[in-house]
Order: sequence, then C-alpha cells, then structure tokens
Amino acid sequence: MTMPSAPHSPLHPDLHQLFPQEAYLFVQQQHVVFIDIRSEMEHFFVGSPANVINIPWQDAPDFEINPDFIVDVERVARYDQPVVLICRSGHRSIDAGNALLQAGFKHVYHVLEGFEGDRDDQQHRSSVNGWRFRSLPWVQC
Repeated sequence: MTMPSAPHSPLHPDLHQLFPQEAYLFVQQQHVVFIDIRSEMEHFFVGSPANVINIPWQDAPDFEINPDFIVDVERVARYDQPVVLICRSGHRSIDAGNALLQAGFKHVYHVLEGFEGDRDDQQHRSSVNGWRFRSLPWVQC
C-alpha cells in the first residue's frame, strides 16, 4: 500500500500538472524556468534534478514559508515565462504554485510525484514514483 506524504492543497484552477517524464521534456525547452522549492538541505544532500534552480518555499531553521519566495522567483523568471516547480512528493509545489499564480505569474506547472515520490509500505521514498525513481537526470553533492 502506498502512503501519500501529506494531504494535497486545493489546486488553483490555472496550475498545470506534469508527470516527471513530461516535466523533464518540458524543461528542456528554451525559456522554461525549473525551480526546486525544497529546503537547501534537501536540495543538496538528498539530490536534485539536473539543471534546476533552488528557491526554497520553506527552509531551516523554522521551516516557515519563505517571505521572499515571490521576489526570489521574480529574479529568475518573468511573469509570462513558464515556471516548473518540483518538491519532494508533489505537495508543497502546489502551495508554491498557487502563490505564484496569485502573484500574477501566468504559466505555472508543478511536478506530480515530486523528486522522491510517495512513501512505500516501509515508509521509504524513491521506491514507488517520483523523478529519481523514474531515472531522470539528477545530481547530489
């Protein structure tokens, strides 16, 4: 039995969803901005998709929502540019994507399954689904 990581937030009606394989092909296109919204620790130590920009939605030490998230995204993407978000399991990226759409970004996508995917019966990730499970390009420090 697969255990979902956390309940999904409601989707903004304009938030697009991509499976990892679709996202990989999509981010190869020119002008698409690919953002890993996980914490810096997750990004560097767990690994991340190749050629992704890390802008945490929440980060250590308190894991509160990053008050500069929108401003940080504005530094790397225009409001009319496609932005693809990835997190651990595809849950936080919904919240971050909703926030970007509410801020006026027009083409926001999130990666279903995330980087590590959902947990299996033993509570392990990367064994059921996700970017890494699907053997898409990734790096680790």
